[in-house]
Amino acid sequence: MSSTDLLERLGTARPVVGMVHLPPLPGAPAFDGDRELLRRRAREDARRLEAGGVDAIVIENFGDAPFYPDEVPPHVVAEMTAIASELRDAVDVPLGVNVLRNDAEAALSIAAAVDAAFVRVNVHVGAATTDQGLLEGRAHETLRLRERIAADVAILADVHVKHATPVGDTGLERAAMETVERGRADGVIVSGPGTGTETALADVERVADALSSGDDGDGAADVPVFVGSGVTASSVAEVFAAGADGVIVGTALKEGGETTNPVSREHVERVVSAARAADE
Repeated sequence: MSSTDLLERLGTARPVVGMVHLPPLPGAPAFDGDRELLRRRAREDARRLEAGGVDAIVIENFGDAPFYPDEVPPHVVAEMTAIASELRDAVDVPLGVNVLRNDAEAALSIAAAVDAAFVRVNVHVGAATTDQGLLEGRAHETLRLRERIAADVAILADVHVKHATPVGDTGLERAAMETVERGRADGVIVSGPGTGTETALADVERVADALSSGDDGDGAADVPVFVGSGVTASSVAEVFAAGADGVIVGTALKEGGETTNPVSREHVERVVSAARAADE
């Protein structure tokens, strides 16, 4: 898959991607015992995101903290597949999957099963220390699995992912280049230090410039850069001006600006409208 294919699938050169933060799933410490309630919440959030104008949606097991580091148990895969399948039927926009904390195999398998367009991988190359311990990239396994199961699914990979500290002296630019050139990611994500935290515009510029200037014939300059945290209606124009090709928005789309609250269609429309205006 090329990055051109990815952006074509999302239907625009500057996509706005909305988050469906799932409540705690069965087996998680905070699960309330009501499967239907959490599935209804996921459907409602997805429909509000679509009605508000987003170009794609990511489903993520946000409520499952504390997270398994790199391999979730089968019941999590089963629950997320069932919910993702319902969302695939409920909305028409492209779907993405992120399995926290860093289970790329599960995410890719779910995405292939429900015909999702992409997955998000928090640590695709390199390593990072987190509250789950040490997370190590498994690009070699993820890329081979994609071929083995014939999954027509793009890989969006974080560069210096939030809620983590990269291991080793790997600068942001070098990490971005290695994620694309050696990890063969179809797109990269730059974020702030935590969920809902503003992403430094200088970091966006550094990654965009590195990928552009580092193109050696392998197409690195064509790989889209997404901003993955802290985007709001008031900041999205600056984010695009800094070199971002797309944004992944969660907290700013929720009622009261709280990450765990339901999606507000009004907030979605505000962010999408600002993003479209920045494109004109």
